[in-house]
Amino acid sequence: MTTAVAAPFRFFSLQVVRTRRLGPSLVRVTFAGSDLQAFYSNGRDQSLSLFLPHPGQTEPAVPFELGDGWWQGWRELPDDVRAVMRSYTLRALRRDPDEIDIDFALHGVEPGAATPAGPASVWASRAAAGDRVVLLGPAIEDNRAIRFRPPEDTDLIVIWGDETAVPAASAILESLPASARVRAWLEVHHAGDIQDLATEADAEITWLVRDEGSPMALEAVRAAHLPPAEAPYAWIAGESGQVKELRRHLVRERGIDRRRVTFVGYWRRGLSEEQLREQGE
Repeated sequence: MTTAVAAPFRFFSLQVVRTRRLGPSLVRVTFAGSDLQAFYSNGRDQSLSLFLPHPGQTEPAVPFELGDGWWQGWRELPDDVRAVMRSYTLRALRRDPDEIDIDFALHGVEPGAATPAGPASVWASRAAAGDRVVLLGPAIEDNRAIRFRPPEDTDLIVIWGDETAVPAASAILESLPASARVRAWLEVHHAGDIQDLATEADAEITWLVRDEGSPMALEAVRAAHLPPAEAPYAWIAGESGQVKELRRHLVRERGIDRRRVTFVGYWRRGLSEEQLREQGE
């Protein structure tokens, strides 16, 4: 297999070793494979591209043998053959044995769901040991797919994420030192999706539960009293419309330097990832 793609990234052939339901809308899938000995990441909000097979396929169709030409080759495959590609964040990396965790936010898999589940949610809800996937991920620890980068003089970290960003936000919180002051809001659909997070930081974490009528995103952050800070830094990720509103609030109303706000739209309401990708091309 040709592994070099666009350094510092490469393909990894992996298989599922176990799954664990974290809540009604969240499932953790653990992957392993000999390729992972070459996988390196500093974690935090490390972005990954995951390729999944279609129903009936034993493995995803990704022409990685084309090297740097894999993207065009992948795009030219028939729709019902071409692997489903989705973007996720690394939840955890372990050694001895080499394993990684990816947390999936499930949408539409529950009986009677108003919106049908997408292919990634369907796959994750049914994933079982031995299922094969392909991952495009980092071969060096510090790479451009890590977005959380607070400046050295940061004296307050503000975090917001919806359920698609909870894995990244959780990994960020776990990575922070005791000297970090943090105010975080994490939005989930069900109370059962709330997780116990371990962090050494001086962190106040507020869980917003949609099913229980909690104030959402902009409303919750706007109503909050933030501790005084001379050099705050913000990381906001999730649905792109809410991310845009929050960024505008933090910059215009809170006075945070726009250069100190990292914002990532993981998804957009009403659009699939394929449609988002087409708009960006």
